[in-house]
Amino acid sequence: MASHIVGYPRMGPKRELKFALESFWDGKSSAEDLEKVATDLRASIWKQMADAGIKYIPSNTFSYYDQVLDTTAMLGAVPDRYSWTGGEINLSTYFSMARGNATVPAMEMTKWFDTNYHFIVPELAPSTKFSYSSHKAINEYKEAKALGVDTVPVLVGPVSYLLLSKAAKGVEKSFSPLSLLSSILPVYKEVIAELKAAGASWIQFDEPTLVKDLESHQLSAFSAAYAELESALSGLNVLVETYFADVPADSYKTLTSLSSVTAYGFDLERGTKTLELVKSGFPAGKYLFAGVVDGRNIWADDLAASLATLQSLEAVVGKDKLVVSTSCSLMHTAVDLVNETKLDDEIKSWLAFAAQKVVEVNALAKALAGQKDEAYFAANAAALASRRSSPRVTNEEVQKAVSNLGFKTAHSNSMLT
Repeated sequence: MASHIVGYPRMGPKRELKFALESFWDGKSSAEDLEKVATDLRASIWKQMADAGIKYIPSNTFSYYDQVLDTTAMLGAVPDRYSWTGGEINLSTYFSMARGNATVPAMEMTKWFDTNYHFIVPELAPSTKFSYSSHKAINEYKEAKALGVDTVPVLVGPVSYLLLSKAAKGVEKSFSPLSLLSSILPVYKEVIAELKAAGASWIQFDEPTLVKDLESHQLSAFSAAYAELESALSGLNVLVETYFADVPADSYKTLTSLSSVTAYGFDLERGTKTLELVKSGFPAGKYLFAGVVDGRNIWADDLAASLATLQSLEAVVGKDKLVVSTSCSLMHTAVDLVNETKLDDEIKSWLAFAAQKVVEVNALAKALAGQKDEAYFAANAAALASRRSSPRVTNEEVQKAVSNLGFKTAHSNSMLT
């Protein structure tokens, strides 16, 4: 029985982090107060997943702002205007990059793929110097381990980091951030070495740019990066995680040929073509982290359909190499239905927030292992049937009005039409 969560919401079930950040930014609380809230949130998230039975629990997915900015801090890639003089990056420098300060503007923010989430775009130049300047990944791994939870540390992969970066102002237009790959890999090696020394047995690299249509030299960068990291990764199980879309065939071929990688994570909710690629050929002896529970919406999973998909993959991958996962991080969903006290029971039965999706993932893993919770699956089927037939979803008058406009309609995903 193997289950995995790509990532989890950071703000807290009652937006604890939001309020703590605002208090800190307003000067009403200290850095220690902020870190206390963050520490308590991380502990509760790890405990929740451990109690639910999740085997592969992520760490270093918590952030005060976003994971790309965290990677910029890890690499010490601070633009000159913030007057950083080296050493461990503190909150003042970190938040100056994110929000600006009285004298300099913030770094650019842009959308995280096609989500409503945003990230801070790294600004790089040929002269950018890199150094290991934020030990967040190792600190959080040790923090979880001290609580009795052995986690999978998560890093933004080196190639995706560079592909998501931009040339700093004043740099020649011909400059490609990808040319800095050999300059950032030594820092990744330092991080990997620390994680191994601390006892990590798995490491996860998020490489979501693999779902884009990449040019041949960009795909070659993945081969070069993971070949360079291979000796550092020796002794670790290495998961490369993708999400939000299908992985194109050439990217799939590149990814599954990386000898240093032992596991691949795919979004099988949006990635229907990826599912066919897996079924048509998957490397022997490698793990498949099958993202069948949708991390992008608030609806209960169709457990019967997901289980059927997983069972069809068992013959391809092997039962001991198949891991049930979410399609992406759950940070794109609400946190926990337990706080929705004003929703009626019918609507509530249709929903699954992050906390409930964790339970869904593990229920699927148990079902695959021959421990299916029949009552849980039956309740799920009843809720799905209720949603499909409810007049709150299927409104004939609206359907007729839309039909008169000349559009062909499918079943609505909206609660109210």
